[in-house]
Amino acid sequence: MRRAALLGNPNTKRAQYFTQAAAQAGLPLSVLSWENWREPLEAFALDGSLLKIDPPLWDSCTLKELGSLSESYKNQLGRLAQAAEACNIRFFNHPAAIAALLDKARCKETLRCAGLPVTELLAKTRPAGCRDVFPAAMPGGQDPPVLPILEDAAQLLSLMERTGISQVFIKPVNGSGAAGVSAFRWQKRSGRMALYTCAMEHPQKGLVHTKRLRRFSLASEILPLLGQLLGMDCVIERWYAKAQYQGYAYDLRAVVQDGQLDYLLARLSQGPITNLQLNNRPLAIEALKLPASVLDAAAGVCLKAMEAYPGLTSAGIDILLEKGSLTPRVIEMNSQGDLIYQDIYQENTIYRRQAEILKRMGGEKNEQPEPRNSGR
Repeated sequence: MRRAALLGNPNTKRAQYFTQAAAQAGLPLSVLSWENWREPLEAFALDGSLLKIDPPLWDSCTLKELGSLSESYKNQLGRLAQAAEACNIRFFNHPAAIAALLDKARCKETLRCAGLPVTELLAKTRPAGCRDVFPAAMPGGQDPPVLPILEDAAQLLSLMERTGISQVFIKPVNGSGAAGVSAFRWQKRSGRMALYTCAMEHPQKGLVHTKRLRRFSLASEILPLLGQLLGMDCVIERWYAKAQYQGYAYDLRAVVQDGQLDYLLARLSQGPITNLQLNNRPLAIEALKLPASVLDAAAGVCLKAMEAYPGLTSAGIDILLEKGSLTPRVIEMNSQGDLIYQDIYQENTIYRRQAEILKRMGGEKNEQPEPRNSGR
């Protein structure tokens, strides 16, 4: 059996629970660290060896550093792809596909071009500061959409007035864990505003990610915060009303692996942002008692989304169910969205399945498909 390696951070729950799953599956596993991976990778590499990539740890909470951190990670992925090609290593998720999904705007447009329902992009701020380590055209030779460029809060209000849209999300193009994600509501007639965000002004660092959702209702507080958020590399999306359960709004986190929906969890929140890192409520999908047709539609959207990225074996996909119709829409995809605490502390099914997939890959011929990096 070919060996497998996990490139990540050895002392994290990701590494610990994946290592447990590998041991249970009888998968020979080495754990490599992002701090110094080059020489261990060369020593590990054998013809057709297998590599799973976990994200690096970022110790900064400063939102203005998201772009440079993401660029550094993409550069690492590029160097990793070059080194692994020389060593003839096979990937669980290819570095090009991981890099593609880091850009929320490109990923969403890739899915839209593939005919998938997504939450609509309305505008963006300044062009992305991260260069394309794995440059590629959009699917079907299409050009990326020309979106309005916003530079300040006044332009955002003008866009909302022109389009008749009263509520939007503002999201950094690069980032995770709800860092910088904000929801803004404005009623033009009354002038009332509300901003939900984990971002807060720090006297020395500027905007920082607090991991705590706050609601602001005064224009004197909101407009300066909006100005700083729009000064980053962000996209502006339509804010859809989500399905509700017992007074909570919710969306779904799906984990799709090797052409199969392996895990589906509801994320409930009393606010508009449902990330579980914000102490929102996880709920087993069965408790929602959704019609089979809705579950089938959501699963179909997830599987089709994976088809847009042949270099991916596993991804976490956030699915919105529209209030009333329960129509599924892709919020975003995460190539490393496989850590769900409700799973690892119970059955550890996601990582156990990954270990079985890698074990099977280790018995196959080295015929990994070239990733069609349609998202970058």
